[in-house]
Amino acid sequence: MDTGTGPEPETDRDTDRDAVGDTGGQADRDTDTATDTGPATATATATATATATATAIDADSDTGWTGLPGGLLRMRRLILVSTLPTLAAVAVAVLWPLAGPVWAALAAAPLLGLTGWGWRLLERNWRSWRYAERADDLLLSRGVLWREQTVVPYGRMQLVEVTSGPLERRFGLASLQLHTAAAASDARIPGLPPEEAARLRERLTELGQARSAGL
Repeated sequence: MDTGTGPEPETDRDTDRDAVGDTGGQADRDTDTATDTGPATATATATATATATATAIDADSDTGWTGLPGGLLRMRRLILVSTLPTLAAVAVAVLWPLAGPVWAALAAAPLLGLTGWGWRLLERNWRSWRYAERADDLLLSRGVLWREQTVVPYGRMQLVEVTSGPLERRFGLASLQLHTAAAASDARIPGLPPEEAARLRERLTELGQARSAGL
């Protein structure tokens, strides 16, 4: 007597294969969806980064910068041309009778070259100096090769003073010195007209007292 269950119906096997096929197809579609999402996410991230960078650039360009007057550049160039060319002339006067014109020229050429290089560098440095009076702080920017920006909060200012040496007075200039609670954040603005330096001193002192009092 045959007690076996017999072969599995064909219909059941077909149903199992269809179920496996549907599962595999769904997995492929999920994989495709995940793959397609990657570039979209990267694009969105790149767009957000570019937008943030553009916003930062726009914010910096909107800052009301004030540059330094030309008197500072003239004073520094006068110091330059009154030192290095003078040293070159002394070198020629001393070495010409002792070692001849060749050695005199070799000694004077580097000094004259430094004069020309320094003439251009002083202008670039002068153009890099600027400051901006903002709502809560004073922003200073300077530097040619390495640009440096200093933020001086009004509430941390302890002393604001105006100084002017003999040479600065000759060119009608003054310097503003800012002293804060932390010595590392002290700042200085050189080459200002005396009236602008006095105005800044009064305004920054007033703002510092107001911020310190919590007004």
